Amino acid sequence: MVRILWFNWRDIKHPDAGGAEVYTHEVASRLVKKGYDITLFTADIPSRTKQEVIDGVKIIRNGGKFNVYKKAEKFYKKNKDDFDIIIDEINGRPFLTPKYIKDKPIIAVFHQSIKEEWFYETSFPVNYLCYYYLERKWLSFYKGVTVLTVSNSSKEDLIHSYNLDDVIIAPNGLNINPLQSTPKKSNIPTLIFVGRMKKHKLPDHAISAFKIIKNMIPTAQMNVIGDGYFLDKLRKRFNISDIIFHGKVDGQRKLELLRTAHIMLMPSVREGWGLVVTEANAMGTPVIGYNVPGLSDSIQHNKTGFLTMTNTPENIAEIAINLLNDPIKLQKLSHNALEFSKTISWDKTVEIYHKVITLKLN
Repeated sequence: MVRILWFNWRDIKHPDAGGAEVYTHEVASRLVKKGYDITLFTADIPSRTKQEVIDGVKIIRNGGKFNVYKKAEKFYKKNKDDFDIIIDEINGRPFLTPKYIKDKPIIAVFHQSIKEEWFYETSFPVNYLCYYYLERKWLSFYKGVTVLTVSNSSKEDLIHSYNLDDVIIAPNGLNINPLQSTPKKSNIPTLIFVGRMKKHKLPDHAISAFKIIKNMIPTAQMNVIGDGYFLDKLRKRFNISDIIFHGKVDGQRKLELLRTAHIMLMPSVREGWGLVVTEANAMGTPVIGYNVPGLSDSIQHNKTGFLTMTNTPENIAEIAINLLNDPIKLQKLSHNALEFSKTISWDKTVEIYHKVITLKLN
């Protein structure tokens, strides 16, 4: 039995868990079913125990947002004989395992560079320090390490921006069942935004686009799904009729809202892939997104949705208005989106992990 120690800053039960944590859990739990022994070391969650087993994955929680990295290093040095291979998952700040692990193979998992995100989520001088120096310095330690990443955009970024040379795409899968056929949509023109309420996700751009759409299509309505520090500010700033701020909803409710929506709006400064794009597609909902890394991979332009020519709310609104006024085109995109989602599978991703792990241990 291959024993894997997997480092990630959050696990699937963390209140701020996002697409990266879904990815980790879906891959790790499937590897367990293939016979792997997996320990996930991650940060504390005050409401949960220090140790927990979820879907066969043994979770050890220790440390907080900033010191989980040092706690991980200490844990490895104390327990290194219990593991055969290390997976180091990078979300902004990496665990820097190549600095202190010299006698075991390492696989890094990289979702996306967060270059622009530093300017949305941190203040001066931290944003400039991280953007211009630290991220590049951190990733330099992974030269020669096999890196798995989720999209071609991220692969190109790692190779050309950070000079990494062993990069393999292990794409996002889909943890919901796509609909059998294109669904009947709401009788009211309905837009939707799904994502964490953080500045770099640009939910304010999606709502600004809806304001323009509403002026041209007065019957239009919008559902906004997601929780986070930006939510209350958005509610106060956009006190608009026909916008419903749902906050965080359970999985079934999210799928119901995606299924009835005509279009999902997806502005963002950057994504690794954009897991919610594929979830929307699985509900027969096309996506209009900014033409940024990640979304340029998950959205097939003019087939499963549209990428903007200019990354502005005005351009999103223009595309959405044209589609809402062209039901035949919108129906075709809906069908294409659904069919595309059926080609995506976590099992395919896990096979890539299995092959890479096998090669690293032989």
